[in-house]
Amino acid sequence: MDIEKLKYPIGRFQLPQSPSSSEVAEWISNIETLPGKLRFLCNDLSEEDLQKQYRKDGWNIKEVVHHVADSHVNSFVRFKWTLTEDNPTIKAYDEKAWSTLGDYQGSIDLSLTLIESLHRRWVYLLKSMSVEQFERTFVHPASNKTIHLSQLTGMYSWHSRHHTRHIEIALNS
Repeated sequence: MDIEKLKYPIGRFQLPQSPSSSEVAEWISNIETLPGKLRFLCNDLSEEDLQKQYRKDGWNIKEVVHHVADSHVNSFVRFKWTLTEDNPTIKAYDEKAWSTLGDYQGSIDLSLTLIESLHRRWVYLLKSMSVEQFERTFVHPASNKTIHLSQLTGMYSWHSRHHTRHIEIALNS
C-alpha cells in the first residue's frame, strides 16, 4: 500500500462548500457513533496490540486514541467560541507536541471515557443548533481561512472515520 493511502485511507478531507442539512445530519450521526466504534475496536487490546501502527513512522493505536480525545476537545471548544463570539480567531494547537506529553502514556480508557462523555455533550449541542448557528464562522490562524460550523461538523465526521480506519488497519497488520 502506498504512503498516501496509509496516511489517508478514506481519502483526504475536502472542505464542503455548502453542505445540505441532510449531510450535516449524517455527519452528526458519525460523530455520535464514534465512541462506540472506538470502544469496540479497542476492547481488551493488550499493550502489545496498542503499540501497533497503521504505517511506519505513524502513531500507534494508543496514540491515535489519545489524539482523537485531544482533537475533539479542541473542536468542541471551537464550536462554543464560535456560537458565543463573532467570527473568532480560534486557538490552534500543535498535535505532535501534545502527543509527546506524559498523558499519552496513560491508559486509553482515560481517553475513551473522555470521548464518550464529550461526544454525548457535543452531539446534544449539535442537535440543538439552528441552521443559522451552523452558518456561524471562525478564522483558523494557521490558514487564515474562515470556516462555517457546518463545515467543521463535516471535518470532524471525516476525522472520526479517518482515525477509526487507522486503528482497523493497525489491528489487521
